[in-house]
Amino acid sequence: MKFVPALLLSVCCTLALTTLPSSAWAWGGQGHRLVARIADTELTPQARQQVTALLAGEPDPSLAGIASWADELRENDPDLGKRSARWHYVNLGEHDCRYDPPRDCPDGKCVVAALQQQTALLADRNQPRQVRQQALKFVVHLVGDIHQPMHAGYAHDKGGNDFQLQFGGKGTNLHSLWDSGMIYARHLSDDAYLAVLLQLPATPVTGVPAALPDAAAWAQASCRIAIAPGVYPRKHVLPDNYLERYRPQAEARLRVAGDQLAALLNAVLTTP
Repeated sequence: MKFVPALLLSVCCTLALTTLPSSAWAWGGQGHRLVARIADTELTPQARQQVTALLAGEPDPSLAGIASWADELRENDPDLGKRSARWHYVNLGEHDCRYDPPRDCPDGKCVVAALQQQTALLADRNQPRQVRQQALKFVVHLVGDIHQPMHAGYAHDKGGNDFQLQFGGKGTNLHSLWDSGMIYARHLSDDAYLAVLLQLPATPVTGVPAALPDAAAWAQASCRIAIAPGVYPRKHVLPDNYLERYRPQAEARLRVAGDQLAALLNAVLTTP
C-alpha cells in the first residue's frame, strides 16, 4: 500500500467531508452505484434478462443507474418519499443488535421489513411490470442501505447523524463519514473503485433462501460494526488512523452488499 503523509491525508479527507451534505441516506451515490455494479458482474443470464426487461425505458437502464432512485424520491415523488422514509434504516444499537419486529419495526416500517416486502413483489410474476420495476429499484437500494453500519445503529443519535465530529478544523458527523466521506476521500472513479472492490475476497452469501432474504441477519451484522469499540471516537475527534482502520471495513461492506444483492436477484429472478 502506498504511503500517504498524515498531513496530506488529513487535508484530502477534510475537503471530501466538508463538501458532503449531512445526510440520513446510506453510502452516497458512488457507494450505491458500486454495490449495484458488483452485483451486475455476478448475475445469471436469466436474472440479467429480467433486469433488462424491467428497466427498459429508464434513463440509465442498469442496476447502477437506478441505485440511488430511492434517495431521490424526496424531490421526484414527495408522497412516496415520505411513505418510504423509514424503510432505509432500523435502530438496533440500544438493544445489543438483536432485532425484535414489534419493537424495532412497527407497522413494517424499517429496512428489514421493507426489503422483504419489495423482494416479494419483485419475485411475483403476476404483479404488473410497473410494480415489479419499482420493487427492483427499492431492492437494489435497500440492500445497500442495510449493509451500511450506521443504518442499523443507535436511535438516540439517528445513526450517527447527530454525532458531530471535529476533523481538521471542520465539522461533519459520523454518519456522513461512513456513508460518503471515507469513500469519496479515495478520489477514485467508479471504474477504478469497482476494480479495487472486486479484488477483495468474494463473501460467502448468507440469508438468501429461495423465498425472502434474511434481512434481519444482515442488519444485525451491520449493527455490530456500528457499535464496536472505537467506531465512535472519543471527544468527537477522529484519531489520525481512523480512516486507515475503518475504511477497509466500509469497503468490505460494499463488497458484501454487492455479493448479497446478486445472490438475491439471482434467486428471485432466475426461477419463476
